[in-house]
Amino acid sequence: MGKKTKYPEYTNGSISVNGRQVASTVKDKNNNIISSNYNMSNAEQKTYNAIQQGLYNSLGNLFSISDNQRNEWSNQLNAMRNQGISEINSTYTPMETNLKNDIASRFGNFDNSIFLDNLNSITDKKSKAIADLSDNLLSKQNELYSDELKNRINTITLLNNLNSVMNANILNYTNAAASNSSAGNNYNSNWYNASASKSSSPWWGSMATSAVDTFLSFLS
Repeated sequence: MGKKTKYPEYTNGSISVNGRQVASTVKDKNNNIISSNYNMSNAEQKTYNAIQQGLYNSLGNLFSISDNQRNEWSNQLNAMRNQGISEINSTYTPMETNLKNDIASRFGNFDNSIFLDNLNSITDKKSKAIADLSDNLLSKQNELYSDELKNRINTITLLNNLNSVMNANILNYTNAAASNSSAGNNYNSNWYNASASKSSSPWWGSMATSAVDTFLSFLS
């Protein structure tokens, strides 16, 4: 009977780039667990940590507006309001003054329908201009918030894309290491089966020879 072939130990797998092992697939002999690992360089580790921290901060503060941001927006809106009021006054105050001077020179007083009708017309236009300014300020306020939110979402999208690229790269390397390990273990399995088959052949041959000899002894 031939010597029994010992089954080979688990074959680990690895991937190296420029001489540095970047990924490996190994078996824990104590717990019989197979795991794949990616070994980041220092630069990759810093980048990866920065992306994770950026995502954490960005998502946590997505809808949070700081006091500095509020003050900045308030300053913009106040400047817009002051400019609007100045333009309204520069447009309608001279109209009111000219109307008063014209009526005073013509009638000597303001107690007449012509003055009141014209003044009401100017007042209505001025009120509409003030209402438009108020609407514009509200629209600008919403625009500032919307733009800020879009910028934050764009930042999150960028960070998430970078994170996905890094994770895909890690997965590709670990899959390659696992594939190398699988190839090695398949080779070992084929070698073991071939060796076991070869070692068993003499045993079957001796059994056949013994059977023939026994049969011939009965015939003689």
